[in-house]
Amino acid sequence: MTENLIVQTKNVTRLFRQGKVEVTAVDGITLDIENGAFATLCGPSGSGKTTLLNMIGALDEPTDGTVTLENKKLKELSRSELSKLRRDRIGFVFQAYNLIPTLTALENAEFTLALQNVEKGKRREMVLEIFNDVGLSGLENRKPDELSGGQQQRVAIARAIASSPAIVLADEPTANVDSATADSLLDLMEALNNNKGVTFLFSTHDQRVIDRARRVITLKDGKLFSDETMV
Repeated sequence: MTENLIVQTKNVTRLFRQGKVEVTAVDGITLDIENGAFATLCGPSGSGKTTLLNMIGALDEPTDGTVTLENKKLKELSRSELSKLRRDRIGFVFQAYNLIPTLTALENAEFTLALQNVEKGKRREMVLEIFNDVGLSGLENRKPDELSGGQQQRVAIARAIASSPAIVLADEPTANVDSATADSLLDLMEALNNNKGVTFLFSTHDQRVIDRARRVITLKDGKLFSDETMV
């Protein structure tokens, strides 16, 4: 892997069994993701994009092939090493936000830093700065049910980037918000990419996300259908 590559998949395949039938969700995909990418995996439902994203994020294991993140082959890592890799080097943004309802917005965004044993005052300082960047200043003490969908997703983005991960994996991040909020979230993520160098890989069928991406990777029936770099 070259120094500028964050992710490499090589002939990655994922099979699932449905009753007596074996289904190929991802079929022999080879792919490189570079540092600083703003890229999306797209395709219709069932094309394999979320499954591929989950394997890149070490949430799922390939049936065959290899996934490499920052020169580490995931299949060679122990369970504890994979857990540490997910905690320290990968930020996750999900369509359902996945915030802890009993914690404030600030506490949710601090969560990964707390797991990393970052001292309380330091992590609070780090997250308050991020909240300023993502437009959440003044909302630190609100619980998730006191925030709009767009605000909750901003908290999720703040949590994802707080630990300075190598890559942020965003699975349908605009699916549960209206058009104006989706555009605002995309503005935010684009700014984080351009100004802070945060690498993003999306899984989406939202045309608004696809239109913003600088690289569009299309899957069809689990296979790599096309891979285009936008000018």
